Amino acid sequence: MSTGPHVVVVGAGFAGVAAVRRLTKLGCRVTLVDRHPYNTFQPLLYQVATGGLNPGDVTYSLRALAAKQHRRLARFRRAMVTGIDREKRQVIVDDGPPIDYDYVVLANGVTTNHFGIPGAAHYSHSLYTRKQAIEVRDTIFGAMERLAANPEEAERGFTVIVVGGGPTGVEMAGSLAEMRTYGVPVVYPELKPENVRVVLVEMMDELLGPFEADLRAYTRKELEERGVEVRTGTAIAEVRADSVDLKGGETMQADLVIWAAGIGGYSFVKEWGLETGRGGRILLEDTLLAKGEERIFVAGDCGMVESGPLPQLAPVAMQQGKHAADNVVALAKGEPMKAFNYVDKGTMATIGRNDAVVELRGGIKFKGFIAWAAWVALHIYMLLGGRNRAQAFISLMTRYLTFPRNSVAIVGDVADTPGRKEFIASLAKAREKSAGEVDASDLPEQGTAQENTETPAPEVSRA
Repeated sequence: MSTGPHVVVVGAGFAGVAAVRRLTKLGCRVTLVDRHPYNTFQPLLYQVATGGLNPGDVTYSLRALAAKQHRRLARFRRAMVTGIDREKRQVIVDDGPPIDYDYVVLANGVTTNHFGIPGAAHYSHSLYTRKQAIEVRDTIFGAMERLAANPEEAERGFTVIVVGGGPTGVEMAGSLAEMRTYGVPVVYPELKPENVRVVLVEMMDELLGPFEADLRAYTRKELEERGVEVRTGTAIAEVRADSVDLKGGETMQADLVIWAAGIGGYSFVKEWGLETGRGGRILLEDTLLAKGEERIFVAGDCGMVESGPLPQLAPVAMQQGKHAADNVVALAKGEPMKAFNYVDKGTMATIGRNDAVVELRGGIKFKGFIAWAAWVALHIYMLLGGRNRAQAFISLMTRYLTFPRNSVAIVGDVADTPGRKEFIASLAKAREKSAGEVDASDLPEQGTAQENTETPAPEVSRA
């Protein structure tokens, strides 16, 4: 049994997983805490939302992850962290006894930042969790089925507004536009592609702000050629149940609003006695110690060194997770800790089928099919577990080779239509008045009732 320090890692995203792997290799005992029993690979959630991947392709068991670590020094605890008792050195959780610690690494990620825009939190959807991706997918394909069955509604059309011109917004808009332009005519011949509208709204004047100007211009051109209406320099004033108000006075129909405009820290971390700064992120020393703390480190999107904030990207989170682990061991041994320095190896974003943009360290950049192939290869490689990599590869390649007839393949259920909900309600009332059960064969054809059994809760981890 190792005599190394016991470290509690909170959150199983990119930073948390990197910290667990490094800590166990360095001989530390680790307890990984997350409210989910699985890690979610967030960069591919848009593929789940558009029917390209199953949810299981991008999630991985945290108990399996713990069991695979060096000398089996890791354990997993499914719980929500509710506080940190520094005097007793315990992490307080909502389920079960507190967890004793020598050191803590907080890697609990971030959540959607709606910037106080009225209605945005209530009426828009995000893509930070498995559940959210499934909800978006079911909403999209439920709407397609409803429109295909109702010619009058089909003429009114279906409008998706994607808010945010970063990688997530670009990837989601591009995928939806390909479904609209190529998939709808084949799979939904009852619908006119022009009645399915995809709008990308970005407050800044350019898409993909961190990229070079030529790649930003290329991205916009490719999206518009795919049928995306790109609105840059456009801010959202209010989100309503069926429309979006833009600053400037215009109101747009909106059947689905996907929010990819910004992220921020969780408000509850203040209750843990941690100092927070811009966007609700925990303030850090350059060693990744939380400000004013002696045993609490922070890695990933939830933390920020105020003098030099870094982009909230997976490579940053992974490097910080490893660095926090190294400094935990250095501190435990009484050795000096090192300041964190991010090594930027580049960034990439996919636009759609056979198309992406890549910008590497040293000014190397490329686009088109080669960039897309590199994007696919890297993201499949980064998935946890060989089974997930194989399943994701097969799903993506099947979709690619059978395009466009398989471009809108539904993997799961479709959302109930309003008519279906009314039908279920009337049936329940009829059953209350009747002494016997209603035979299903006597009921009108309404489809199959689908219910979401997942209970919403505040997110802790972000992959």
